[in-house]
Amino acid sequence: MKPTFLFIIVMALLQSAAVAQRPAEWHDAVVDQLAGTWNVDGQVMGRDAHHLLQAEWVLNHQFLCLHEKTDANAPSHEQAYEAIWFLGYDPVSERYVLHLMDVFGARFSETLGYGTRDGNRIRFIFEYPDGPFHTTYLWDPERKTWEWLMEQKDKNGKWSQFADLKITRVATPHN
Repeated sequence: MKPTFLFIIVMALLQSAAVAQRPAEWHDAVVDQLAGTWNVDGQVMGRDAHHLLQAEWVLNHQFLCLHEKTDANAPSHEQAYEAIWFLGYDPVSERYVLHLMDVFGARFSETLGYGTRDGNRIRFIFEYPDGPFHTTYLWDPERKTWEWLMEQKDKNGKWSQFADLKITRVATPHN
């Protein structure tokens, strides 16, 4: 058998094996509510924050990609921010996973949080070198809004609020 032909057969087998192992789309009754376009308003480190959040399913519906960016209409004194979050679920460990990439770069050794769900609340824990950090999303089905809370623990063991944000769907003619 010629090496080129053997290579083609091996590649075809690898591709078919990869397709056969592809997990089914991931669906979650609470996370599904976050897909769409949202206004994010509140306080980050004691300062007003006005962001836009675009959330869409990506990568074979394995992750909800959350693209957060300072709203173009925010006051000029507001510091610009941008982040991309990938929210997924690990069925083996039975935990949610949240990958963070933002304008601050790769300064932290860990930008991965693990979370658990309790009803309409998903709470993530990030273990940063300077201390743990909690990110909590709380879905309010009656108002169809989210609350996004972030807390950090300092080197003395004291917890403090980092952010308190309200997430409301951007009004469209369909809403």
